[in-house]
Amino acid sequence: MAGTPVIHTIQEVFPVLDSIKIKLQYLLPKQGLTRLAGWGADKRAATLTHWVIKAFARFYNVDMKEAQNPDLKSYATFNEFFVRPLRDGARPVVSGLDMLCLPADGAVSQLGAITDGKLFQAKGHFYSLEALLAGNYLLAEQFKDGQFATVYLAPRDYHRVHMPCDGVLREMIYVPGDLFSVNPLTAANVPNLFARNERVICVFDTEFGPMVQILVGATIVGSIETVWAGCVTPPREGIIKRWTYPAAGEEGVIALEKGQEMGRFKLGSTVINLFAAGQIRFMPNLSNGTVTRMGEPFAEAVRAPAAATAEPVVAEVPATELPSATETPAGVATAEPQVPKDY
Repeated sequence: MAGTPVIHTIQEVFPVLDSIKIKLQYLLPKQGLTRLAGWGADKRAATLTHWVIKAFARFYNVDMKEAQNPDLKSYATFNEFFVRPLRDGARPVVSGLDMLCLPADGAVSQLGAITDGKLFQAKGHFYSLEALLAGNYLLAEQFKDGQFATVYLAPRDYHRVHMPCDGVLREMIYVPGDLFSVNPLTAANVPNLFARNERVICVFDTEFGPMVQILVGATIVGSIETVWAGCVTPPREGIIKRWTYPAAGEEGVIALEKGQEMGRFKLGSTVINLFAAGQIRFMPNLSNGTVTRMGEPFAEAVRAPAAATAEPVVAEVPATELPSATETPAGVATAEPQVPKDY
């Protein structure tokens, strides 16, 4: 009937809104917005800063009881509030030499096997391991058929990143890139998201083989920092940078323990972990969407079963047949052990 109003269901409206959000990701000046957000988050604006922090904490339902300092008014800048440390004991770290702990608060985006050199992103999207590692095919080869885990940090989460196991830092690579949002909606709709965004790749030697922990940048992530280098980005100079570090036992080695802080985001993002094949097994309770808390069980070591020890075979030889060291006949040479010529 003419003039009858058209009523759209929620299911019809939400896809349209989601489509607009994704298109804005491509159209908005993400670099400019990020610089502006970083500038504002580091400003001491007294009453205005306290109002912004209070509004943010209320909107995202931030649990300040976990913070080392729960008083919102005590933070001079938004960044100080955002990277707030937790009170002692707020995140117990799982014990056990064979246990790895979760590196961050957030939620599992995806985790599983690296198959044919590709990682699963979301909703039918895969991306290349080699592209994620900025074309470093030698590094990518170390994680062929290995395991990966992607953890998304929402705005309300604690934004310091910790070590899942003991490790010795060997290399850090800064990779410039886009600054798309990394929330679940964007992950499901922007191809190659994590391989195209800005990121800091940290390579460690561990008891479980090589391990990579990647801090992925995003829109309005003002900076990415590590405990050994401080602020890695900004500046954003558009070039790949690489730092190498001493091995275990060498002077100047950077060794971090399980559960120790290794980096932080000033405004939230994503952490990706890579493990070599046959080294670890993720905890069975972890899957897409599982809420994570730093320090809780992440994975356990895959140990080869110990080889059975063969029982020694003792031959019974009659005493009369045993040679005597003092009865070697004259003129008979004793046999010398045969030493291979290569030695």
